[in-house]
Amino acid sequence: MQFLKQIRRLPKIIYLFIALAIALLISGLFLINLESDVIEISSIEFIGQATLPKGLSFQKTPVGGLSGITYDAKTDLYYAISDDRGQKAPARFYTFKIDLNQGRLQDNSIKTVGVTTLLNNQNQPFASGTTDTEGIAVTQDETVYIASEGDVEQSIPPFIQEFDLATGKAQRNLPIPPKFLPNKKRQRGIRNNLAFESLTITPNNKYLFTATENALIQDGVIAAPNIGTPCRILQYNLANGQPQQEFLYQTEPVTSFFNPTGRFASGLPDLLALDNHNHFLSIERSFTGLSFTVFLFQVSLTAADNIQNIDSLLTSNTQNMQAAQKKLLLDLRTLDVALDNIEGLTLGTKLAHREQLLILVSDNNFNSIQRTQFLAFKLKFASPLMILFHRIFPQN
Repeated sequence: MQFLKQIRRLPKIIYLFIALAIALLISGLFLINLESDVIEISSIEFIGQATLPKGLSFQKTPVGGLSGITYDAKTDLYYAISDDRGQKAPARFYTFKIDLNQGRLQDNSIKTVGVTTLLNNQNQPFASGTTDTEGIAVTQDETVYIASEGDVEQSIPPFIQEFDLATGKAQRNLPIPPKFLPNKKRQRGIRNNLAFESLTITPNNKYLFTATENALIQDGVIAAPNIGTPCRILQYNLANGQPQQEFLYQTEPVTSFFNPTGRFASGLPDLLALDNHNHFLSIERSFTGLSFTVFLFQVSLTAADNIQNIDSLLTSNTQNMQAAQKKLLLDLRTLDVALDNIEGLTLGTKLAHREQLLILVSDNNFNSIQRTQFLAFKLKFASPLMILFHRIFPQN
């Protein structure tokens, strides 16, 4: 009784704070319930690598140039697009089976089980030199969307097109907004070989996202040592096939400590939609002369501004523009692994409660000194209560 009397003597303001805290908790739990598929990664664990044999061929085609990868949960198969421009074999994607041995990825974990030639609108293989296929994403309707960078130097436009998964026949072609298309004077649009590398579809199959690997000409400079580049993320509504929004994604500046070759390349080669609420993983990959730098980020577009109506970032006031929010998940240089040209990533099979496989793949550029490398990670997802806590108390 004495305890209850003491409680009654508390100032009314304390009761107000308690009631407010309870209301926030209830509303937060309600929000999490409404968005039960929100994904936030709480930890990542490296669980092995595999390398395809050098000179590997499958059905008379050289297996290589793997620039994007996607996972089909219905069949437990992985599809990887080759960026061969038709010089070694027609434009194509490969089908892989990946089995973890004792919970780890090893060289014998990867098995090539299929190759599918892409067919154009005339049901013919694409002519050599007319494609630069870099991104791939499977749909719930057993089709795949594929992104091609085209060839600016040859006036070959980029495309994002849907293909039948079984036959490779072309289906729907998504329109490319004019600001992305190069003009004759090369004063605007995508840069050669720095265009649509990435491709991903949200789990509900409603939206497709792609991004430029580097800035559009009218948006800024390409990446250079110690200088990042402003990329554009482009969102499509798959119900009507129309572009819907665009977002600014700023890559990290990368230092080239020792570069006797003088070569440097850096950019955004792939995105992966984690959920239906604008949360992604991204790869930023840089070649610094002798080695590769690869960063893996958690990305959120929830607070990012829609820049669809901004034709040029260089001629716009970008000081108050909200770009995609990024949080470093892993610097792959910390792994005890010699990294190759990592360009693609996908979520794979579910491993346990709130755990899922993540697969990364490298593009060997059909170069004898490079490798087709697969890296495997175990992702652990945060619980709804932990996600709520992070929303109420955001981390810097």
